[in-house]
Amino acid sequence: MDVHGRDLRYFAAVAEELNFTRAAERLFISQPALSKQIRMLEKQLGADLFHRDRRAVRLTAVGEALLPHAHGMLAAWEAAEAAVAEASAAEQHTLVIGMSTSPGRGLLPALRTRLVSRHPHARPVLRQVNWADPSAGLADGSSDVAFVWLPLPDGDRYRYAVVAQEPRLVALPQGHRLARAAADSEGAVDFTDLLDEPFLALPSEAGPLRDYWLALDARDGRAPRIGGVVGSAEETHEAVANGQGVALLATGNASLVVRDEVIAVPVRGISPSRLAVAARRDDERPLVAAYLAAAAKLGAGTS
Repeated sequence: MDVHGRDLRYFAAVAEELNFTRAAERLFISQPALSKQIRMLEKQLGADLFHRDRRAVRLTAVGEALLPHAHGMLAAWEAAEAAVAEASAAEQHTLVIGMSTSPGRGLLPALRTRLVSRHPHARPVLRQVNWADPSAGLADGSSDVAFVWLPLPDGDRYRYAVVAQEPRLVALPQGHRLARAAADSEGAVDFTDLLDEPFLALPSEAGPLRDYWLALDARDGRAPRIGGVVGSAEETHEAVANGQGVALLATGNASLVVRDEVIAVPVRGISPSRLAVAARRDDERPLVAAYLAAAAKLGAGTS
């Protein structure tokens, strides 16, 4: 038996008013329409719910039995509607921001301030994503916007604003021969001096971003030596310190790796790194657009 919530509301109103005319006024429907719906409900149930005569309307024993359950079901549905409305509002105001490491550079507080000034009810939520996902959650929809390093795999799927463009450094153990050479040559090394070094690589799932941090475009076709695979700044620090390999870094991220016997020196002969705030190209929600617009104002350009 499939009883509509509307029928239970009609029944409860009549049961509380014990008058079809007053119940109809309360429900903003006509009295004949209300009487018809109650008769249909009684037919579905196979029992009368009310005793009717010219002077009064009274609940039958079946009506008395149904009333507390009707009240309970209507209250449960009202609670469900309230929960759905609350969840919908929270979802509408929540912006999930993906990142593989903290972007630093003062970007998070600056962008939050700009977002909230335009959307006071916005609720930015930060989400840490493994380095194996270069889209920082955009690809599978778990992030609404994300701090990403360019280039992005499937770049046509996304729009972005560049928020930082920085030279790349190389992280080395403090006693490495190139650390000493850098001290003798204006504090920098040529990338050609690194070609025979074992490099730490991102997971293969990172696609073109793995290639970028191995600087394949500057190797003239020479395959890199892979000393290990790293999925976080902490893993990178440990691997460099243990002599597994060297690693290219963005200048602004050096502080995440450089400490306890690990140093970083500038590298000549490779392109600078670009950090961007990105979103899916087909996502036109106001909070997403506002965050990208704020990033564009802070950064170096958009695409």
